[in-house]
Amino acid sequence: MKQFNTITLLITHYNRSQSLERLLKTFNDQQIAFGDIVVSDDGSKPEHQDYLKQIQNIYNFRLITTPKNKGLGNNINKGQDAVTTPYTLYVQEDFDPFPGYSEHLEDALSIMDERPDVDIARFYAYFKYPYLKPYRNGFSEMIFNVLYPGYRKFHCYSDHPHLRRSTFFNKFGRYAEGIKGDRTEFLMAISFLKNKGKAMFYEDYKGLFDQINSSDEPSTMKRSDLRQSSNFVISFVRAIYRNLKHNYDYMSAKKIDNKD
Repeated sequence: MKQFNTITLLITHYNRSQSLERLLKTFNDQQIAFGDIVVSDDGSKPEHQDYLKQIQNIYNFRLITTPKNKGLGNNINKGQDAVTTPYTLYVQEDFDPFPGYSEHLEDALSIMDERPDVDIARFYAYFKYPYLKPYRNGFSEMIFNVLYPGYRKFHCYSDHPHLRRSTFFNKFGRYAEGIKGDRTEFLMAISFLKNKGKAMFYEDYKGLFDQINSSDEPSTMKRSDLRQSSNFVISFVRAIYRNLKHNYDYMSAKKIDNKD
């Protein structure tokens, strides 16, 4: 058993209790244990909440609930508020770690212990971050400069599986609530950059976690066809729009005041 006492596994959950159980079982099967496990549920349907309570004692997690769905921002906020360990491993319920993950988690923890300036270590992405400086053990430092070309430079932060310091809110603020999940994530990405966040990126970004969307429990995140279209013209226009919009959002964002 590999014990990570300084890390709390934080899982956000909504209507995918079978996926959550599979994730917890995968960690168990890989002999990975944490100082604490927090499951933050966003007002799931009664049958899912009942199932969470059935498996709670088996996997020994703390269940943080809400009487009604309040969105991704609130779900992460209340989950993070419950964490008491120095580090948080944030994973949404539809991800599973591949065999051998503990070695890479140990590497990420070691890097963050030796580099107090590093705020997060990322384990998964949809695309390779374009500006990387190799560090060690497959991790590279993500380099941001607003003058670099392309809109993907703004995506240093992501809600995909990552290890972070549990003091995250002190530096970057809380997640925006009452808006769509994608916008919540992007506003945190902008705050991360505006407040000089530093991140490590595992270069084999599809090699540590598998995102599983089964027919029984499909993704709960809905996106428009235009946002996902692979049509060349639409993709080109979308890239230009995102570059302009992301630059505007970054330049107009305010830094977090930590003087209080």
